[in-house]
Amino acid sequence: MSTNSSGLKVLVIDDSNTIRRSAEIFLKQGGHEVMLAEDGFDALAKVNDYHPDLIFCDILMPRLDGYQTCAIIKRNARFSNVPIVMLSSKDGVFDKARGRMVGSQDYLTKPFTKDQLLQTVAQLGSTKQGVVQ
Repeated sequence: MSTNSSGLKVLVIDDSNTIRRSAEIFLKQGGHEVMLAEDGFDALAKVNDYHPDLIFCDILMPRLDGYQTCAIIKRNARFSNVPIVMLSSKDGVFDKARGRMVGSQDYLTKPFTKDQLLQTVAQLGSTKQGVVQ
């Protein structure tokens, strides 16, 4: 195993405290830095200040949903290359397609396991080191 793991900065956006906390625990166990946001507006401010390497974004949130949040982040040239993974409790083909349309790289169904979460980070995080998949 390569130990070039200076962990990634990961932003988790979800209106569920349970999901945010479990994602934070899993990611920290994987050696990553974690920032949490509870909705899209909260997330937009944090993206700007925190410059995450990877973002997990819930789809169903009040005020600004995950699709809108993703689209806004992707429209900003400074963050357009940051991978975004949509989180949803539905494993729907439509949701996945719509997520791709707004620029998300991947899709994770909730509840996710520690392995699923860290595997997604490992796959998408490798692009940060200049490794093209």
